[in-house]
Amino acid sequence: MYATLIMIIYWMTETLPLPVTSLLPVVLFPLLGILGTDETCQMYMKQTIMMFMGGIIMALAIEYCNLHKRIALRVIVSVGCSQRSLNFGLLLVTMFVSMWISNTATVAMMCPVVKAVLEELEEQGLCQMFVQGVDSIVLPKNHTNEHIKPSNITICYYMGIAYAASIGGCGSLFGSGTNLAFKEIYESHFPNEGFVDFPRFMIFNVPGMLLGMFLIWVYLQVVYMGMFRPNSSAAKNSQISLEGQVIARSVIVARYEELGPMSSHEISVAVLFVLSIGVFSTRQPGFVTGWADLLSEVKIHDASPTVLFVILLFLLPDNWKWLNYFRKQSSGKGNVIKLPSNPTPGLISWEYIAEKTPWSLIFMLGGGFALAEGARVSGMTTMISESLTSLKDLPLLLVLLLACSIAEVLTEFASNIAVSSVLLPILAEMSLAFEIHPMYLMLPSAIAISHAFILPVGTPAIAIVSGMGHIGMKDLLKAGLGAKIIALLILWIAFPLWGPCVYSEIEIFPEWAILLTNSSVV
Repeated sequence: MYATLIMIIYWMTETLPLPVTSLLPVVLFPLLGILGTDETCQMYMKQTIMMFMGGIIMALAIEYCNLHKRIALRVIVSVGCSQRSLNFGLLLVTMFVSMWISNTATVAMMCPVVKAVLEELEEQGLCQMFVQGVDSIVLPKNHTNEHIKPSNITICYYMGIAYAASIGGCGSLFGSGTNLAFKEIYESHFPNEGFVDFPRFMIFNVPGMLLGMFLIWVYLQVVYMGMFRPNSSAAKNSQISLEGQVIARSVIVARYEELGPMSSHEISVAVLFVLSIGVFSTRQPGFVTGWADLLSEVKIHDASPTVLFVILLFLLPDNWKWLNYFRKQSSGKGNVIKLPSNPTPGLISWEYIAEKTPWSLIFMLGGGFALAEGARVSGMTTMISESLTSLKDLPLLLVLLLACSIAEVLTEFASNIAVSSVLLPILAEMSLAFEIHPMYLMLPSAIAISHAFILPVGTPAIAIVSGMGHIGMKDLLKAGLGAKIIALLILWIAFPLWGPCVYSEIEIFPEWAILLTNSSVV
């Protein structure tokens, strides 16, 4: 408990850099007799962290070849260029990209796109980015940020992509470090139960993700763009004429055409990306025999195909000039086919990875796993769960609501991984004490931890958009509180209804859990 409190306080106050605080278990646990040095250090390079690194590298390969920009601009052009359509298109792209790339990287990628769209609309007199007569494009040298007040349109666009990134990150195991933290903590606490697999996790989360994004988009439209209030000033300020929509579309099309035709580099990365999704989805889908069951009797988990695709990114060339070696050296018209004179680069370079990879997140995940393991081995989580046994008499739906609500509140004051490391092990032990399937409380709470929609300290995504849009605390609270309530209600209603369809085992207290409960009592 002492080590846990020290780490929580340091994480919340940033007394030390977050990754440095995450290394404290390597010192504290052996000295306090909780875990040996070997056991503690092994928490920092588990297969879940290999999955995380592989996902990061695949995401960097997409960014390296500019495929993400092509996808974003293509979708925006397709959905239309009215204010509502543009806003919806940007949120849709952000949500999809965030399923595979970290939320922070997604928001950092989308913010310049949002800024360019809003500035072009403002130049054409179709909207105003900032009020009180402030010129959003060229600010006076002595101008300070506190004098800038964003318009409703600016708030709607920027906050929307922050929420879409957080919600999209819930859609796949690779979308967020919180998802991988849940996978590792669940599997380490209940090794006999099986594994949190990619297909079922995605099947459960994608419907809620889509519904959540749509309802939050509607909420932002109602509050900031006057949806259902056609005579309000917000609705009038957000209207774009047909001529204005043509101008906006021409801007997006021009940006898209600047990218040129799709290169062999982009095509190769896109093919690998699609193949990776197929491989993860068919490893052990559950309803049919997966390729992992056919290949070997040894257990093959998601880290192995993840690393395979990382290796392929370096093996495969970024252009197809090497195919000239298999062609005739002279065509029928006498033209000589040129052979490559230099080594062909791979689809990504290690230098780019070394520069762009958020290495600190590896220590954050490892420190979280070490903290969770220390809490389990020392009996701290059992002690806390036993102190909460009075909640056992409450209706199960109310217990679920309390768990998700606590997760949503805590995540505003500390990093998602830190909250996962402390809360999920407690819920694991509490589930055994309450004699309910651990997945019932742990999975929804893990998703709720990603709902950091208000404070910049909760997630870098909010910090980025609040800085880019000069959005104050009042507007962060106004927009974020409604989004949190919507996300919480969807999760609370969807899991009891949709959860048993995907995870049929959660309806009963499993036999392996009974054995664990009896052994802990003994």
